[in-house]
Amino acid sequence: MKYSILALTTALVSSASFATMAIAESGGHAVTDDVIAEQRAVLAAATQDLGYGPQSPRDIGAHDGVNTRAFSYAPPASEMALCDIHFHENAEHKGGEFTTYAGNGDGHGYGTGFKYDGALSDAEMAEVDHKIGESEHGDLEPGDTIEIHFVHSTAQATLGPSLGTCLSDAIGNPQLRVETVVAVLVNDGGEDFTEMAYIEEINGLNQVPNLPSDLGTPVVYDGSTTGPSYNEKGSPFQVTWSVRPNVVKLDINSVDAWMADNPFDEDHAHGVRNLVMNLELLSPIN
Repeated sequence: MKYSILALTTALVSSASFATMAIAESGGHAVTDDVIAEQRAVLAAATQDLGYGPQSPRDIGAHDGVNTRAFSYAPPASEMALCDIHFHENAEHKGGEFTTYAGNGDGHGYGTGFKYDGALSDAEMAEVDHKIGESEHGDLEPGDTIEIHFVHSTAQATLGPSLGTCLSDAIGNPQLRVETVVAVLVNDGGEDFTEMAYIEEINGLNQVPNLPSDLGTPVVYDGSTTGPSYNEKGSPFQVTWSVRPNVVKLDINSVDAWMADNPFDEDHAHGVRNLVMNLELLSPIN
């Protein structure tokens, strides 16, 4: 299992390094459609006839898929241990209230994905007086969309600064589940992210009891881990996804407060993987 922990952790590091290369290559400009098409073609070739399971992210409004490599849905989150919380700038998934394409971005996960479809007031869009979540890829501002991943595992998982905490040497194939919330950041009103992401031990398991239950019926499907390091290769990790279709408004200042103090050492938004569109790499949604 040490190999799997290393692979999952390496994927996150690779995402950051790929993005840094892309900035240099693209000069900060969005890549062309041809670049994204080539990435899709490389992914298809790299996974063809090799037995990869269904991939993520996907359009949750499109239920077709022909990848039937079987694995059972993970248990409800209440029966699993929370092991990681992180988020991506722009939604990785498409659907519900987040279907507005952000553009192709740098070709390595930044400046792409999907945005909240709705309108915000001037007060909600008011500028903040300092940088929030600043990294070499930019920072977060009012009006930005984020996709938050609350990752759960059936392993004896711990809380720590990588997705490797979701895995265990004692269980070679833990089930993974991602409870997904898409949010738009506002500077007037909005929900408190520190409360949403509050962690409490319940029945011996780390839980997030304040996950939103009013964002529509989640779309549950078989998929994989995400992130731009998988734009041109398949993810070998099997994940049950539960994606809420509606968007919550989050107080951007509470996101700033959470990034300053969380057990995962998360201090910025991650990049996104290209939307998976190849039916051979998508599970059917029933």
